[in-house]
Amino acid sequence: MNNPLIQPDPGLFIWTIATFLVLAWALRRFAWVPLLQALEAREKTIASAVENAERARAELEKVQANSATLLADARREASDVIARARADADRFREAMREKAAGEAASIARNAEQQIQRETAKAVEQLRQEAVELSIAIASKLIQRNLSKADNDQLIQDTVRQLSESRN
Repeated sequence: MNNPLIQPDPGLFIWTIATFLVLAWALRRFAWVPLLQALEAREKTIASAVENAERARAELEKVQANSATLLADARREASDVIARARADADRFREAMREKAAGEAASIARNAEQQIQRETAKAVEQLRQEAVELSIAIASKLIQRNLSKADNDQLIQDTVRQLSESRN
């Protein structure tokens, strides 16, 4: 039962411990410390990224709130502008309608006055022509029957009667 692997050998024991200590020191110096430094740097980078993301999220929320407010203001202002434009258009339309109605009434009055003047002128012209025609007919009839003095007296009486009947 003498198994060489089970029997303690003090030289092997010391060399194993020495090798373990050298290996532990080498790993600590060349692997563990740089690995811990890399992990710490990575942890700081991640913490910085998380902090930046939080700041960016907060800034985004502010910008979204601000843009929502600006959009609401812009919509309200656009609505006001449209309402004012419609009101202005209605006032302008009404003013143009009133102006057109006034012009139409003025044109109608002017046309009516023109018609009255033309009618009065035509009536006067008909009267004059009727008087002249009557005088011409009467003078032809009277020339045969009356003297020149009677004829002049008859013409003056007729003209006087016609001017009295006009008034």
